Order: sequence, then C-alpha cells, then structure tokens
Amino acid sequence: MPPDLYKEQKSPKRRFLLLGTIRLVAVVTIGLLIMFWDKIDLGLSDTRKYVVGSLFIVYGVLRYYFSYKNAGQ
Repeated sequence: MPPDLYKEQKSPKRRFLLLGTIRLVAVVTIGLLIMFWDKIDLGLSDTRKYVVGSLFIVYGVLRYYFSYKNAGQ
C-alpha cells in the first residue's frame, strides 16, 4: 500500500513561507526584467528603469522579510 502523504496538512506557517518565497522570486524577477530587458518598452529613461526595478526588488525583499517575521509568531 502506498504511503498516504496527503493526509498530513501543511502548517499555515509553512504554507505562508512557501507562498512568500514564490512571491519574492516573482517580484525580484519583474524588477530585474524592468532593469535589464531591453524589449520591455516602458517609455522610461535608463535611470528611471533602474529606479523602478530597484523599488520592485526592495519591495519584494521587505515583503518577504516581514512575512517571515510575522510567521514566526
């Protein structure tokens, strides 16, 4: 008989950390795409593209940090 791996539910902490990690990767990827992918034409100068991309990256990291910090409580 195969082991029943799906009976045990994941804890909310583990689920939120998994979703937070996925969100971190997605937001950082979007920030890097805005900064370095030339095919995205946002009508911004290079300086503004770097600022907007950096804001996405900082937002993603801070959002992950606070999700991780709150999940420990």
